[in-house]
Amino acid sequence: MNDPAHELPAEGFLLFELNEFLPYRLSLLTNTISAGIARNYRDQHEINVIEWRVLAVLGRYPGLTAKEIGERTAMDKVAISRAVNSLVERELLERVTDPKDRRRMPLQVSPARGRTLLKKIIPLAQAYEQQLLAALTPQEQKAFSSTLNKLQKKATSLNPTL
Repeated sequence: MNDPAHELPAEGFLLFELNEFLPYRLSLLTNTISAGIARNYRDQHEINVIEWRVLAVLGRYPGLTAKEIGERTAMDKVAISRAVNSLVERELLERVTDPKDRRRMPLQVSPARGRTLLKKIIPLAQAYEQQLLAALTPQEQKAFSSTLNKLQKKATSLNPTL
C-alpha cells in the first residue's frame, strides 16, 4: 500500500532538524506559554488570548485603532477585528470618533468594566511570568531579555514590511 503519510521525506530534508529550528522552537514555546495563561483568562474571566493582548495593548497605549494594534503586535488583523468586536460588545472596550478624522476609530479600555478586568488580569499575567522566569537565574534572565531584544531587532530588519 502506498501511504503518503508513511513515505520517507526527500533526501535533502533528512538533514533538517525541526526540533532545533529556532522559529519552530520559539513558536512552540509561545504556544505552550499562551495555552497555559489562556486557561486562566478563559476560566476566570471568559476572555481569550487575543482579547487579552488587545486589552493589554490599549491599557498601555490608549487610542490606537485596530490596524495600529496589529502593527504594534504583529497579530492577524482578522483575529484583532474579532477580538475588538467581542470586547466592544461586552463593554470592555469603547470605540471613539477622532474629531480630526471621523473615519478613524480609536479604541480605549472602557472605564468601568475594561479597567476593572485589567486590574484583575494583570497580576495573574505577572505571576505567571514570574513562575516562568523562576526557571532562570537573575543573570540568565538578563541575558535572555537581551537575546530576545537582539533577535526582535534582527527579525524586524529582515522583515521591513511588518
